[in-house]
Amino acid sequence: MRMATALTRRDWLSAMALAPLANATPGKPMRGIFIIMATPFTESGAVDYEDLEREVDFLVRCGVHGMVWPQLASEYASLSREERMRGMEVLAKASRGKAPVLVLGVQGANVEAALEYLKKAEDVEPDALIAIPPTDARSADDFRRYYAALANSTKRPLFIQTTGGAKGITPPVEMITGLAKEFPHLGYVKEEADPVIDRMLALANARPLVKSLFSGAAGKGMLYEWRLGMDGTMPGAPFSDVYVRIWDAWHANDREQARAIFSRLLLMINLDTVIPGTRQYIMKRRGIFKTTLSRRQNIKLSAKAVEEIEFCFEGLKPYLKV
Repeated sequence: MRMATALTRRDWLSAMALAPLANATPGKPMRGIFIIMATPFTESGAVDYEDLEREVDFLVRCGVHGMVWPQLASEYASLSREERMRGMEVLAKASRGKAPVLVLGVQGANVEAALEYLKKAEDVEPDALIAIPPTDARSADDFRRYYAALANSTKRPLFIQTTGGAKGITPPVEMITGLAKEFPHLGYVKEEADPVIDRMLALANARPLVKSLFSGAAGKGMLYEWRLGMDGTMPGAPFSDVYVRIWDAWHANDREQARAIFSRLLLMINLDTVIPGTRQYIMKRRGIFKTTLSRRQNIKLSAKAVEEIEFCFEGLKPYLKV
């Protein structure tokens, strides 16, 4: 009876038609610095799968705890179905046997689209999944049906992201905790909706139903969030090793060092807003990507812009691992 209230008959039949359920890889905690991977493009505008694989190597050497793709910072909305499917295959192969958790994004505009991506993800066996809310939704109830359908189709840890879906709709905290109660593997949340801290604290009050609480927004509030007992953050890729150094310092109780490194990192985070294209420039600057191409924006950096990026980046060099 509970299933009938959560899903339409069509959603239920779609879910049951998917590949057999699988369990998450044991021994990989959902905690720490989980990087939202960037998507590299060739000069012709195609996805550069060679560089996507190289990004995995970079993140492993940085010591990150998790790798997440494709999400908003991955420009996922610009990727075709075929590009997303192939990217999953490339990342699954490149990350096999590596320490970081691999989290694949299975979001779609609606339940049917998301279930197709989830089926592909199940085939390549990542450690966990994440889904942005559906953009076709018209209500929070639509959000609930969407996540219930996904949860019924996997036993892997599945992160609920609270932003990026249909405009004007935010998943209520009570909805998220209710889903976590019904589906224990849905007790993983990437919280970015305002008021972020208030919502994270409310979700934390639902532990142990809520198992892991992550933030986004480039980790701008991460030190405060960790002070409050949150589990990690999901920032972008260019400064992955710096985020890891801050995490390590904080959890070694060297709060002064964590604050000092974070202060320098904030210059670069701020610069990405002031100078669009900073992240792409750094990915090429560090030898991870061949180009600075983006499908979301036309990147043309002036000599003065590059000079400012290099000036701020200089302050981070003592904390780079790679």
